[in-house]
Amino acid sequence: MGETRYRAEDLRTFAARLLERAGLPAERAAVVADILVEGDLMGKTTHGLQLMAPYLKEARGGGMTLAGEPDVVADAEGVFTWDGNYLPGPWLVLEAMAEAERRVRRYGVATAVIRRCHHIGALQAYLRRATEKNLMMILMASDPREDSVAPHGGLAPCYSPNPIAVGIPTDGAPILVDVSLSTTANGVVNRARADGRKLPGPWLKDNQGRPSDDPNVRFTEPPGALYPLGGADLGYKGFGLGLMVEALTAALGGHGRADRPAEWGASVFLQLIDPARFGGSEAFRRETGFLAEACRSSPAAAGDPPVQMPGDGALRKRAEQLAAGVRLYPGIMEMLTERAAELGVQPPAPIA
Repeated sequence: MGETRYRAEDLRTFAARLLERAGLPAERAAVVADILVEGDLMGKTTHGLQLMAPYLKEARGGGMTLAGEPDVVADAEGVFTWDGNYLPGPWLVLEAMAEAERRVRRYGVATAVIRRCHHIGALQAYLRRATEKNLMMILMASDPREDSVAPHGGLAPCYSPNPIAVGIPTDGAPILVDVSLSTTANGVVNRARADGRKLPGPWLKDNQGRPSDDPNVRFTEPPGALYPLGGADLGYKGFGLGLMVEALTAALGGHGRADRPAEWGASVFLQLIDPARFGGSEAFRRETGFLAEACRSSPAAAGDPPVQMPGDGALRKRAEQLAAGVRLYPGIMEMLTERAAELGVQPPAPIA
């Protein structure tokens, strides 16, 4: 990456103005911009401002619904289901989080499912908002339109990478898990293909079932596929977990692959858990903090870096970039500048 940096707040303002010019109301544009910039701050550069071009295209072309509210499909105490009508994904998720937080203080667990939600960005970008309130959060997403992951032992892609994120408060830094249940994410494959380089490992299978590090095998006819998490040998584990996400998102929401949607979007499962309603919040943080410290203290092999808990690197990168400025992946600001010229928005100045 280059060393050109931008203030995070300037990027948020810039991204929000682009979305406003594309037709999104100001409050919702600010929320979407905040989540995208948070993705870049935490190092999720395929799910940060890289997404601005397709989001703007969707907003201007009608794929993203700009106004209105989600429809309530079901509502019962600590459980509710919304039809998102393809409203902006980050806004919908944060609205659902706010409603779930109101309920979790009463019921101990609050669960939301959102069907027909637009794309939601990086799942890890949401977790701190829960852990800072001493709540545990589970967030999962699938895309009923997308087929890119093959079942273990199969050739044809059948489902999406289905990420799962978990935010766990501790008596120190939170644990912030964010993993796709495939060997890699589609954004990583697409970026490698655009850059003309191989993937770091044989994370794909071609249409004959052979392991490959060539991103182009995803674009043959018939297409190759991503392995489930675990790859050629242990992919049955990721396959099973991927099916779990499908059940908790699309199936619980009552809308998924069987409906053959044409829209780019997400089915979302969101759960907040209040440890205070179980064994106690202080006891919970003591236990999670003890385990985190034990893991970090585990000796590493000679020459290997020390153990990191999930989220340690993202939080460290976030703090560094908030202080010194955000480094965008090469090509992102150039792409954003082109969109800004089309929409009459002034790009931010880099930090001198």
